[in-house]
Amino acid sequence: MQREFWLERWQNNEIGFHLADVNPRLRQYWPALGVPEGAGVFVPLCGKSLDLHWLAGQQHPVVGVELAEAAVRAFFAEAGLHPRLERDVRWSCYVHEVLRIYCGDFMDLTARELRGVGGVYDRAALVALPPRMREHYVDHLLRIVPDGACILLVTFEYDQSRIPGPPHAVLEDEVNALYGARCDVELLAREQVRMIPPAFAAAGIDAAGEAVYRIVKRA
Repeated sequence: MQREFWLERWQNNEIGFHLADVNPRLRQYWPALGVPEGAGVFVPLCGKSLDLHWLAGQQHPVVGVELAEAAVRAFFAEAGLHPRLERDVRWSCYVHEVLRIYCGDFMDLTARELRGVGGVYDRAALVALPPRMREHYVDHLLRIVPDGACILLVTFEYDQSRIPGPPHAVLEDEVNALYGARCDVELLAREQVRMIPPAFAAAGIDAAGEAVYRIVKRA
């Protein structure tokens, strides 16, 4: 999944996609999923997002997966946490209380690692992938999360012809095409982005939006 590209971004600290606070869409729309306390939450391509701490604070065990080990180490170090390290053939896994982050390729995850997960939070995974990879990502995600799992998906919407991304534009028709056959898909909100990234403005994009979806995997 563009392995060298993302590893280089983290190595060079080119992480403009990282938010310095909890994502406001998560705070606002997570309750709409109705994920019960105690149910696990999976965060794919989690980076060092502060959203993981927020989800843990909502009484959820949190499972993340991240390709860049530098991001995983930074996540715990910046919070003053000292995780234990578990290793096997596929993974280095960093664990601290209810936080568990697998360092490796998302496509190597199995249903075993996501046992007990009732929710998924995807702000940074789907939009990070080019079109040819998004179908494979969604197919694998829906193979490994339990039936009935609720997904909070946040996507970007803008004129993709002007700039290649990431983050990539993922429009509503594509979300329905990717998820609709195996899930119930509900658009919760569509809002304008207040701060256009400099690279977007330089490419002539003067408007961009975010869409928020509630997606439930059918049995």
